[in-house]
Amino acid sequence: MTAVLFDFSGTLFRVESTGSWLRAVLEEAGLTLSEPELADTAKALEAAGALPGGADPVEVPADLAGLWAVRDESARLHRAAYTGLSRRVTLPDPGLHDALYERHMSPIAWSPYPDAAEVLRTLRERGIGVGVVSNIGWDLRPVFREHGLDAYVDAYVLSYEHGAQKPDPRLFSAACAELGADPRQVLMVGDNRVADGGAAALGCRVHFVDHLPVAQRPDALLPVLDLMG
Repeated sequence: MTAVLFDFSGTLFRVESTGSWLRAVLEEAGLTLSEPELADTAKALEAAGALPGGADPVEVPADLAGLWAVRDESARLHRAAYTGLSRRVTLPDPGLHDALYERHMSPIAWSPYPDAAEVLRTLRERGIGVGVVSNIGWDLRPVFREHGLDAYVDAYVLSYEHGAQKPDPRLFSAACAELGADPRQVLMVGDNRVADGGAAALGCRVHFVDHLPVAQRPDALLPVLDLMG
């Protein structure tokens, strides 16, 4: 194996909780909710699937279904899909829906999994190429820079920059090409069996991890080092 491709959300990084997300935006806006109201509103946002990188919607509204299906193909579609879901929930100020979307793109909203740095650093030391292949509607590179992991990544292939989303094999192919790697000698690591499993169509080996809170998944990436030999 000569290279590893990683998914972003739920694989290398995890977004903050819905409650933390909402609380931060309310504080920034100088607004307050009682603790019960905040908890209920966060629960409603989570059920709506309004936090990118968080839980999927319990049910996608019929009028958003088409948009939801292609949300990662452009920045415009991504914003429209997630703010559309957010607006199903009543907030103290209508401007908070856009503020919530902006917040989730901030590096402070993301935490790397505890073993991410060790795995990426070790792969770099072994001379193994590393790529990030993500279904996303914004530039995640600042998240890697802020958390000190950008130095270990050789290529970023982001769906919104390519107008296609996983499991479309074109994204994995683009990443392999940037790394100069034969797909048959590449490992794809992700948390979504459908999206990330698309790499198998090119002959990549695929390894899955569970999309869990950071504190509940301290070492699930470490087996990648063994898989690379």
